[in-house]
Amino acid sequence: MKKERAIELLQKQIDLIPRIKQLERFSQNFNKWQRDTQIIIEKIFGNDTRHLKDFDSISYSPWAYSPDTPDYTFQKRFEDGMEYANSILKSMIDEIIEFSDIADNDFVDVSPITKIERFCNRFHLVATQLRARYYSRGTIEVEDEYDVQDLFHAILKLEFDDIRPEEWTPSYAGKASRVDFLLKKEEIIIEIKKTRKGLTGKEVGDQLLIDIQRYRMHPNCKFLICFVYDPEGRIPNPKGIENDLTKSDNGVEIITIITPKGL
Repeated sequence: MKKERAIELLQKQIDLIPRIKQLERFSQNFNKWQRDTQIIIEKIFGNDTRHLKDFDSISYSPWAYSPDTPDYTFQKRFEDGMEYANSILKSMIDEIIEFSDIADNDFVDVSPITKIERFCNRFHLVATQLRARYYSRGTIEVEDEYDVQDLFHAILKLEFDDIRPEEWTPSYAGKASRVDFLLKKEEIIIEIKKTRKGLTGKEVGDQLLIDIQRYRMHPNCKFLICFVYDPEGRIPNPKGIENDLTKSDNGVEIITIITPKGL
């Protein structure tokens, strides 16, 4: 793989550390982060190198404790371990920049989740670029939720072949509903929302909570990605909603992404 790609993969794991530190110690999200990081390190440097050994040697629990050891001691050690992991991963990036001769044709297939997260995070750039056509030619205007779905569907086709729009879910609380997109092979459901007048932070959060309960019952749902497009900046605390609604729920990994931020 190219150096740039190796750095991108490691940086993604570094960027997740602040969110992992806020979660319960040794949560499913932490376990997934740790395993994903191990795989990335192994694929970049090899499976019998000091890089993987250094990462695997990180301790997230006190070396010695008793039944009287207070909870904050465990939490502090967990956070210290995450910070140490942060420094180890940054050191690996520095090594790649300065010394690595990683070949451009080496492996590492980017995960479907990473691809979709990238689509979500760059969606606003795509929507904005579409308006800048030569000679003011006509283009798609992303004005409502259906426009967001149409454009996102087109972007998904860059990487995925079997995209099933408006897939029905099993009945929940006496009602069935449709998901926006199902990637059956990857077992990923994507739910899309666009903010508007009357649909701001609290309302979006409430709707997503209901959607999560419905969609986790779908037989092909192992990952649920909730993408909220907020071009007018109607959500005052997007990070708060992302943190609250990014979690594991009965074996389903839920990822919530709101873009753009900081308007």
